[in-house]
Amino acid sequence: MVGILQGGGSLIGADLEFLLTNKLGVQAGAGIIGYGAGINFHLQPTIKSSFISLQYWNQGIGESFAQNLIGATFAYRSKKWFTCQIGLGAPLQKGPALPENFKQPPVMLMFSLGAFTIF
Repeated sequence: MVGILQGGGSLIGADLEFLLTNKLGVQAGAGIIGYGAGINFHLQPTIKSSFISLQYWNQGIGESFAQNLIGATFAYRSKKWFTCQIGLGAPLQKGPALPENFKQPPVMLMFSLGAFTIF
């Protein structure tokens, strides 16, 4: 998957997924100053299907680190190439890239848009 907020909530990133069983997959990704990982439960016995995921997103690295969070998302996959996901996450840590007066909410929206292909 390649797209906006893919790869752990990166501005632009990519994820790679492998199926462990016909419905259970693991994914890891990275992008422009971010990385992430997830455990995916597919609704159909194929990697091309939509899934529910437990995601970890790390947004930023070093001095550009803004935050990291963990949450659950639903990812939609079309029959051809389009993918998007939406869910809720809980922030774990605030980084130096966020202003000191930024009040981190207890729950945050997680979302992404992109394209996928099967190798």
